[in-house]
Amino acid sequence: MDAARARKLADRIQQVVAEMLERRIKDPRLGFVTVTDARVTADLSDATVYYTVFGSEAERADTAAALESAKGIIRSEVGRQTGLRHTPSLTFVHDPLPDSARHMNDLFELAKAKDAEIARQSEGAQFAGDSDPYRFEEDLDAEAAEEAGEDEPTGQAGRPAR
Repeated sequence: MDAARARKLADRIQQVVAEMLERRIKDPRLGFVTVTDARVTADLSDATVYYTVFGSEAERADTAAALESAKGIIRSEVGRQTGLRHTPSLTFVHDPLPDSARHMNDLFELAKAKDAEIARQSEGAQFAGDSDPYRFEEDLDAEAAEEAGEDEPTGQAGRPAR
């Protein structure tokens, strides 16, 4: 089958499911649900609908049960609005991406706080040795000239550098 057709169908299924959950499904177990994505297999026989739920773990479980019980009505509406001869079977999957993003944001905030603490601790600190411990070519040339007893560094073949 055509991958572009499967993507179009997935987009349409996402719209239909979101509309159904917003307007037609009145299950009290249904929490604040957002349909984040839908994917359809290449043969158009199965559709996976990804969703997120704002709330606790219990609300997430209640929403999963409500979606499972409303699956038949939603599938009928998907078939009616898409006009397909064989309506794909629907599978609802909780999308962990927003939770992962929230966790990443928490980690970034923790790292930022630790960086601020280190910066605070290092205020007024001094270097244990030289402020710039690296040697540069100019420094090496000057040291070599001093060791050789010359007043100025030499260039190629022992001639003074200019």
